[in-house]
Amino acid sequence: MAPDVVVVGASAGGVESLRGFVAGLAPGLKASVVIVLHVSATAPSMLPTILGRVSALPVKGATDHEELQHGRILVAAPDHHLVVTDGHVGLSRGPRENGHRPAIDVLFRSAAVACGERVVGVILSGALDDGTAGMGAVRRMGGSVLAQSPDEAAYPSMPASVIRAVGADLVGTVSELAAAVNELTESTESTRPPDVSSDELLSEEVRMATMDDAAFEDPERPGRPAGFSCPDCSGTLFEIDDSGLLRFRCRVGHAWSPDSLLAAQTKELEGALWMAFRSLEEKAALSRQLAARAGERGNRLTEQRYLGKADEASRSASVLKQVLEQPLGRLPVEDAVEEKDVEQV
Repeated sequence: MAPDVVVVGASAGGVESLRGFVAGLAPGLKASVVIVLHVSATAPSMLPTILGRVSALPVKGATDHEELQHGRILVAAPDHHLVVTDGHVGLSRGPRENGHRPAIDVLFRSAAVACGERVVGVILSGALDDGTAGMGAVRRMGGSVLAQSPDEAAYPSMPASVIRAVGADLVGTVSELAAAVNELTESTESTRPPDVSSDELLSEEVRMATMDDAAFEDPERPGRPAGFSCPDCSGTLFEIDDSGLLRFRCRVGHAWSPDSLLAAQTKELEGALWMAFRSLEEKAALSRQLAARAGERGNRLTEQRYLGKADEASRSASVLKQVLEQPLGRLPVEDAVEEKDVEQV
């Protein structure tokens, strides 16, 4: 069957890339376009309005159980995964993937399961490796893989990860990607047969994203225990070898790519160090207060004992302060587009 479902993922630096991409789509596009941009969960998205200013196609925020229609662009709602079913989209507040909801991987994976070779996946600017696992699903199920050129992307990590780990049918500028989508959707047949053997794992992960009871009650988890804990819920993570792509998922469905897990662990570690630093400073302050009270009462031995505890805590706090002043590993940019950034475009 000819491709007629275009799924697009973008994150940091992605608003401008999306504007350029949708501006190049043909007015009579014979496909539905579905977009996930990592945005703040706490404010309404302005993205449909922003894209509508440059698009020849109508653009709107997606609603639950909405029908897919050719020649229309649907945009994910804040704090909801956008899932493609056969002929419709759905909204879900299922577990986050790589710390995000909506998540690019959820959209791509669900489209691959529901529509197979009819899918064209497009990955644009963003940090880390979000979208790589989902794009791997698109490729295995027979869809086409398009990636923005890392040289053009404001944040090249996401497209570069897809190109390296999955491979791309086309790497180009956003204008070239839009032209390729126009051409692909005018074709009469798909270019690659699906690998149906990949369907079982992908389907289970889609069920987790949509909070399907059967997926959570199943005693068997995909993968094997990894020995790491989930940054979102502290549960055990299971390691999944997904056709050569390493991923992690916990019992309740939070999913992590290697780079996103490392970034989350770094953030957790910094938070723990700050808590320890704060506790030591408070211990030193309390010890000095107690020493002063003992001194006022003439209890010199007690005063000295508390002053010793204060000095010990201060020395330890000083060591932690030196650690905190050094990088704990390169922390990524916040891979979400804040509403103020969207409004400035």
